[in-house]
Amino acid sequence: MTRAGLTIGVLGSYGGRNLGDEAILTGLLTDLRQQEPNARIIVFSRNPEHTRQAHPDVEAVPWEGVSRSDSALVLSQLDLLILGGGGILYDREARRYLRVVRVAQERGLPLLTYAVGVGPLSDMVDSGMVRETLAEATEVTVRDQESRMVLEEAGLLNPITVTADPAFLLQPADFPASLLREEGVPDGKRLVGMSVREPGRAAERLDVDGYHRLLAQIGDFLVHRIDAHVLFVPMERDDIRHSHGVLSHMIAAERGRILHGTYSPEQVLGLMSHFDLAVGMRLHFLIFAAMMGTPFLPLPYAGKVFDLAQRLGVPALRGVEREVEGPLLAEVDQLWDERDKRAEQTARRVAQVCEEARGTSRVTAAVLESLRRYALAEVGA
Repeated sequence: MTRAGLTIGVLGSYGGRNLGDEAILTGLLTDLRQQEPNARIIVFSRNPEHTRQAHPDVEAVPWEGVSRSDSALVLSQLDLLILGGGGILYDREARRYLRVVRVAQERGLPLLTYAVGVGPLSDMVDSGMVRETLAEATEVTVRDQESRMVLEEAGLLNPITVTADPAFLLQPADFPASLLREEGVPDGKRLVGMSVREPGRAAERLDVDGYHRLLAQIGDFLVHRIDAHVLFVPMERDDIRHSHGVLSHMIAAERGRILHGTYSPEQVLGLMSHFDLAVGMRLHFLIFAAMMGTPFLPLPYAGKVFDLAQRLGVPALRGVEREVEGPLLAEVDQLWDERDKRAEQTARRVAQVCEEARGTSRVTAAVLESLRRYALAEVGA
């Protein structure tokens, strides 16, 4: 601890230009600044330059491809290491983050997990590392019930606090209609937001052509059902290619546009207020829609999306295969008809989840206060 305040490290999936991960980091940093205004914060990032530009008040250092000794030099400066938030503890990925955490723990550094997402964890190496590393954590908080169950099944005996995704802590920024016009979206028309994702490690079993065609069917249905235009919202770079893939299958492709500008998480959150309806795969696209009161239909490709739907009381079919086309279109149709009736109940659920997200803040506050007392006692000694 310096005279100014604590030195806190933050390790997560940051710097990869994924709007969901950047939303998590923004919410987390806002929380830390409110609790510890004078803290020195060091973010371990895949792209430190990008992180420094997005968050000028923090330091950013690389962690991938960095030796243990170089990691130890940075970790030796910290009073606390925060792991998270976001879905980072899953097969073949967890071990990469936990190698850094283990170096920190070898130096006696306290660890706090900040609303992490966990699972799947079927690989024995990753499961074992998660169990052993988190067993030494000061506090373990996860963002959903599924993550807690995965940790318990992995054998973690620590108390586990379920909170919510840090993105629920964000405040929207203005997204003026002029920006939509620059994106080629006409004024005065109903607008549907759509989110498509690449298969990736979190969704390896997706049939790409199948779900492209399925989403194209949904887009065409809404064009004709409510006379809408469709705006695809890429949450990371590869989503652009898959948005083009869906658009190429749409009969009414002239009614579709893909968002091409570079926007902050707060701006994309503000964008949601322009949508009459949102249909999507990406978790944080759906979180943003929920926060802004936009009627939305999740397309669950993974447990975390289904968990969000259950938490908010929103219907969601399992999977995005062509076999669910009929029920899915029926659900979209019903969502539009019942949008006003569902809005009040969803808003109550969202408010509850936002309060649960602040639960991570309360756990963090207790850890920080303990560290301050310890540091003062050390000075007094």
